[in-house]
Amino acid sequence: MSFWNRLFGSEDSEVPQPDIKFGRYSDAYKTEAQHEAWDQSLTQFESQDYLGAYVAFLEYLKDPEEGNVHWQLDNEQLCFELYQGSKKINGYADVNKVKIEAKIVKTQTLSTAILRRLMEQNFSLQYSRFALDPDNNLTIVFDTYTLDGSPYKLYYALKELATNADKQDDLLIDEFGNLEPVEVSHLKPIPESEKEAKYTWLEKEIRETLEEIERGKLDKNQYPGGISYLLLNLVYKLDYLVKPEGFMMETLERVHRLYFAKDERTVAQKNLLFCKELQKLASRPKEAFFKEMYRVPATFGITTSVGHEQVVQVLASELPKMNWYEENGYDKVALAIPGYIAGKCLFNFAIPKYDRALFHLYFRIQEPNYFKALGFQETYRENDGKTFNKKVIKKAVEKIAETHRITSPDTSLLEFDSAVSFGRSYLNMIMEIKTK
Repeated sequence: MSFWNRLFGSEDSEVPQPDIKFGRYSDAYKTEAQHEAWDQSLTQFESQDYLGAYVAFLEYLKDPEEGNVHWQLDNEQLCFELYQGSKKINGYADVNKVKIEAKIVKTQTLSTAILRRLMEQNFSLQYSRFALDPDNNLTIVFDTYTLDGSPYKLYYALKELATNADKQDDLLIDEFGNLEPVEVSHLKPIPESEKEAKYTWLEKEIRETLEEIERGKLDKNQYPGGISYLLLNLVYKLDYLVKPEGFMMETLERVHRLYFAKDERTVAQKNLLFCKELQKLASRPKEAFFKEMYRVPATFGITTSVGHEQVVQVLASELPKMNWYEENGYDKVALAIPGYIAGKCLFNFAIPKYDRALFHLYFRIQEPNYFKALGFQETYRENDGKTFNKKVIKKAVEKIAETHRITSPDTSLLEFDSAVSFGRSYLNMIMEIKTK
């Protein structure tokens, strides 16, 4: 059984399914052996066995499912490499110093605009810095003396360096035409059929959402809050189900920051900017999307780890807000709210594995055509594509509970009269889960 089937606890795990990743990588799901390696790293560093401490530190970072970290210790020299998305990070350590570097892009001619951009960003970095190497590669660098290079400092420095390197390469290449990719041999292309399915679906979702805002029943000026639910649901859904890189990922993150920024803009004004950003995204050539569709390993997550209690708080706060929209006939807005809640949790947090699996199942059930286009054998709806397959859905929920060793959710709470009633009842079921 693949890692993703183990994680999501798919009820049809015996049936071969496409090997496709969804959602943001999280390093919150460490094993007991990894935590022991961390403790060992601290102990060895305190006893001044610096290289031994760094090897244990790399053991802590190593994710067997990702193949993300490699190292070699030879003659009091430790060489290592790790991967964060599209970037390879190279490191070197001896008894005196540590140096870590990631090549971002190669430039043939020095552009003042690019150098100014990276110089300005240097002011926001705490540990690392952007630089230019002798081969005209724009890089990001961190170095320190081993005496001052504790595992704590190394972790935060590496995370800052790796996540910034991963974000900048596609953005710079997309904006500036004279840049070339560098050290991208670890990128794994995804099948053309998967690219086509993802592109077709995201283009359709953006188009239909914008049309609903312009021509739907809900007045966008009178009820901007409802429009926001449509937009945020779309952004979080695209982020989780398409798993974008580069320009698209940055666009989704930017509109998320824009909406929740504490500024003088009204909700209606933010919605307008939101729509403009999505229109720009939809107008990009297909080839630009395809260039950013690839599989990569990762070492660091960017989401905050939370427990089930925090998930319940989000559910309890947001779920009742769908009632008014449903009662007044705005079903598309009402349906967007459960999707927004699931997507918000997956976008912002590293939630417990069983919550993640249940939210993933929710998307499988509510987006059957998309998963079918990706090659999944869908059984959660009947042949008409609309009627819910109650037995299969309940069995899938019970399988997740069994896989993650939690008390089985109360599937009697599920309602199957409509997509809206199912969405509310499904999230109510998650909210009622009792954890040990």
